[in-house]
Amino acid sequence: MNPEYATYCQADRDFYDVPHRSSNGVDGTGSEARNGSFGPTQEPAPEGWERSRRGDWLSYSPRGLRLPQQGWKIHISATLDNAESILQRVLDYCIPRRVPVKFIPSRPLLLLRNAKYADRAGSGKFLTVYPHSEESFPEVCGDLMELLDGEPGPYILSDLRCGDGPVHVRYGAFAPRFCPGPDGRLVPAVADPSGTLVPDPRGPSLRIPDWVTPPAFLQPHIEARTTVGMDQMPYEISGALHFSNGGGVYKARDPRTGEDVVLKEARPHAGLAADGADAVARLERERTALEQLAGLECVPQLRGTFEVGGHHFLALEHVPGTTLNTVFARRFPLSASQPSREQLAEHAEWAGRMYGLVADAVQAVHERGVVISDLHMSNVMVSDDESRVVLLDFEAASRTADRCRQVVANPAFVAPRDRRGVEIDRYALACLRLALLLPLTTLFAIDRGKVTQLARGAARIFPVTEDELRPAVDEILRNAGQSDNAPAHGTTPPEQAIRSAQSRQTSADDGPEGSTAPDSTGHRPTAGSLRIPDPGEWPLSRDSMAQAILASCTPDREDRCFPGDIAQFASPAGGQSLGYGAAGILYALHETGAPSSPEAVEWLLARVKEPAPGTPIGLYDGLAGIAWTLRRIGHPEQAAELAQLIARQPVDGLTADLHGGHAGIALALDDLARTATGTEAVALAGTADRCTALAARALLSGPPSPRTGLLHGATGLALLFIRRYESTGDPQLLDLAATALHRDLARCRPGAEDALLVLEGKRTMPYLGAGSAGLALVLDEYLAHRPDDAFTTARQAMLPALCSAFYVQPGLFRGVAGLILQLSRTPVGDPELKQRTIRRHIELLGLHAVPYAGGLAFPGEQMMRRSMDLATGTAGCLLALGSALGDTPAALPFLSPRPRPTDRSQPGTVHQ
Repeated sequence: MNPEYATYCQADRDFYDVPHRSSNGVDGTGSEARNGSFGPTQEPAPEGWERSRRGDWLSYSPRGLRLPQQGWKIHISATLDNAESILQRVLDYCIPRRVPVKFIPSRPLLLLRNAKYADRAGSGKFLTVYPHSEESFPEVCGDLMELLDGEPGPYILSDLRCGDGPVHVRYGAFAPRFCPGPDGRLVPAVADPSGTLVPDPRGPSLRIPDWVTPPAFLQPHIEARTTVGMDQMPYEISGALHFSNGGGVYKARDPRTGEDVVLKEARPHAGLAADGADAVARLERERTALEQLAGLECVPQLRGTFEVGGHHFLALEHVPGTTLNTVFARRFPLSASQPSREQLAEHAEWAGRMYGLVADAVQAVHERGVVISDLHMSNVMVSDDESRVVLLDFEAASRTADRCRQVVANPAFVAPRDRRGVEIDRYALACLRLALLLPLTTLFAIDRGKVTQLARGAARIFPVTEDELRPAVDEILRNAGQSDNAPAHGTTPPEQAIRSAQSRQTSADDGPEGSTAPDSTGHRPTAGSLRIPDPGEWPLSRDSMAQAILASCTPDREDRCFPGDIAQFASPAGGQSLGYGAAGILYALHETGAPSSPEAVEWLLARVKEPAPGTPIGLYDGLAGIAWTLRRIGHPEQAAELAQLIARQPVDGLTADLHGGHAGIALALDDLARTATGTEAVALAGTADRCTALAARALLSGPPSPRTGLLHGATGLALLFIRRYESTGDPQLLDLAATALHRDLARCRPGAEDALLVLEGKRTMPYLGAGSAGLALVLDEYLAHRPDDAFTTARQAMLPALCSAFYVQPGLFRGVAGLILQLSRTPVGDPELKQRTIRRHIELLGLHAVPYAGGLAFPGEQMMRRSMDLATGTAGCLLALGSALGDTPAALPFLSPRPRPTDRSQPGTVHQ
C-alpha cells in the first residue's frame, strides 16, 4: 500500500482529488468553505494586499513587493487546538510590516498534512513567513519566536527548530524555479554562488547548502539540535522496521536481559488520526489496551515505556514469525498460470483455517473489553508452524463499551461509517474471509456491492460455496447504501461534490450484470444503459467505457479535465499529459474508435498555449507526449507550435528514459519532424538527434539507472534505438538496443514456474511499465530485425510471467491490462493457449470493474478510487481491450499493431 493515496481520497467519493477541494476545506468551485476554515480566511484581504490560492496553501502578499528568489524562510507549526490563535497573531504581526505569508486555511487540511501517513518532509508546516531580506530575517524570526514562545506544535523534520516554540527555519527557494533532480525530473531549485540552479532539497531532514553560512543567532539552535541523541535510550537499536509521520518502529535488544524487543516511537503533535489524536495519544491507547490484554497469547506483551528527547516509546515483546500478508503472498496459488485442483483445495482449507485462528484471537480480545479497530493482514503475525497467530498494533484500540468510530484503517479493511466498536472488527473479519481467497476487498471503498461478485468469483475458482461465504457477504452489505458517503479512512464525510453537467449522469454500480438500484453516489442508470457490459463484450464494452470516461469530464477545472492518478497533481502538466491526463485519454478513445470529447480537446489546446513554469517536456509526463497526441488526433498546427517550443528547451540534465526523458522526447520529436518543413523540421530533428545521443551516452558511460523496464529503465532506450534504426538503417543503433536490453535482462530473476521476472528491490515484477511484459515487448521489436539466441530464450521464459491466474490491479502499466496488450501482440507461444489466457485476463478485469455513470470503468492505482487515465485507469484498460478485441488492434505510441496470435500459423514465429 502507498499511504500517499489515502490523502487524495478525502475530497471525492469516486476519484482521487487534491485535499483542498474537499468541502471541509473548499467547496467544489474552489471557494473557501465555512466548515472548518480558520477565522482569518473568512475575511477579505487587507487593503493593498493580494490573496491567492495554490494547492493547500492560501497566500497573502503586499502589492508591489519584490522578494528575493531564495533565502531563509520561517515555518511555523501548530496543533489543531492552537492553529487559529497562532494564525491570527502571525497575521497581526506580518501585515503591518508588509511581510508575505502563506498558510493552511482550514482545520481538516491541517489534520491531513499532519496525519500518520502524511509526507514526512512537509508535515507540520502550517505557516510560511518570507522575510524581505537576509538582513531582516534575524529580526523577524526573533520576533516570532518571542510572540509564540511556549506554544506547542509538531517538529518540522526538514527544518531547524528555534527555541521552545513552533518556529522553524530553513534556507530554500522563495520563487518557483526548477531544475532536473537526481532522477532527471524537474524539482524546485535554488541558485548556487555561480548562478547555476541546483535542487532545493525537501526531504525529512535538515540540509543547509554548503555555500550558505547560517546567521550567528541560529548557532545555539544548531548546537541544540546536534546534542539531541539516543544516549539515554535504554535499548540497543539494531535497525528500523518502519517509518511514518508519527515516528518509527525499530528492532532492538535489551542489554539487561539480552531479549529482543520491538520499539514503537511517537512524536508529539504529529501522526494525527482522524479524531485528531497524535502519535503520543495513540501510543498511550496501545499501552492501555496491552495492559488490559496482558496474559493473552494472541497479543504481544508489554515490556515497558520511556521517553527520550521528547519522543515517547513503547517496548514490546518481539513476536517471531511472518505477517499473514507475507505468508499469503508466498503461497497464493493463483500466482501460477495453471494452479491444480489440489493446490486450490489446499489453499481454500488454509484460508479457512487462518481465518478461524484470527477470528478466535479477535474474540478473545473482545472478551477482555477491547476493540482492535485496525485489523488487517499486515497486523497479524503467523507462527512458523502456522498453529498460532498474534495480533499486532493496538494504536487505534478502544474499549468495547465506548462504541468508538474507526480512526485509522487499511484501505482493504476500512469499515463503513455506521460501524461502531466491535462491529468494526467484525467487518474487518468479513473482509479477511474474502481477501484470503481473492485480495480485492479494497474495491469495497468504492462500491460495497462488489462483494457479491467477489464471493461468486471465489466460489467459481476455489472449492468453497457461496453459502459458506454468505455470512461475510451479509456482514459487508449490512446497511449498504445508508452509510456509503464515508471517505476511505473514517474521517468526516465530505458533502456531495459539485459535479459537472456530464457527471450528473446516472449509474448502475451493481457489477457487470447491472441494476436499476442507485450506487453509493446516488446515481441511477439512464434509460438504455440498464446493463453494464462485461469487458469482453466488444464493441459494447468500448462504448460503455467511453460513456464513463466522457461522463467524468470536468472542462471547468484548470488542473485536470478527466480524473486519474494522483500523479496528475505532481506537475503543472499532470492533468494534460499522455500518461495521466487528457492527452492519454483522448489518444485511447481515438485509437479504439470510441467517441471523443470536443470539450476535452478544446481544454487541452487552451492549456498548452502557454505552459506553466516547471512543466515537464517528456513523453508520458509532459509536452512531448501532448504534442505528439495532438497531431495524432487531428490538430497538426497546434502540435507543431508545441513541438517548436519543446525544441527550444534545454535537454541536458534530464533522465534518459522513455517516460519523461531523452528516449521519449526523441521518439516524439523525430516523428513530428517528419511532417514539419524547412527550419522547423531541422530544429525538431536536431533536438531528436541530440536526445538520442544523450540517451546513448547515458547507456554507455553514465551511471546505471536504478530502475528497470520500459518506462524508466534501459528497455525504453532500446525502443528508441530500434525505431531510429528503422528510419536510418544504421546497424550501430541496433547494437545500442542490444546493450540496453542486456542491461535490463541482467536484473531479471526466475520466479514461480521458472518465469523470468524483473527484480525491483525485493519484488519481482511481471508488468508492462517496469516488468517482464515491457521487456518482452521490446525484445519482440528487436528480434523482428536481428536474430539473437539469448534474447529468444529470455523472451520465451518471460511468457509464463504474463499468464498467472490472478493480478491485483487492472491498470495498463502496473496491472493485468498491460499483460493483455502484450499477449495480444507477441509472436511467442501457442496462439490457442494465449487466447485462453487473454480471455481469462479479460474475465479478471470484470472482477476489477467498478462502473460509473451508467458506463464501464476501472479503479486506479491502489484501487481506492476510480481512474480514467491511460497509465492507471479506464483509458488504459480501453486501449488494452482494443488491442485484443478491436477490428484494428490498438497499440501504445511507437508500437505499431502486430498480427494477433490467432493470425499466426506457427507458435513462436517472428513476423517481420
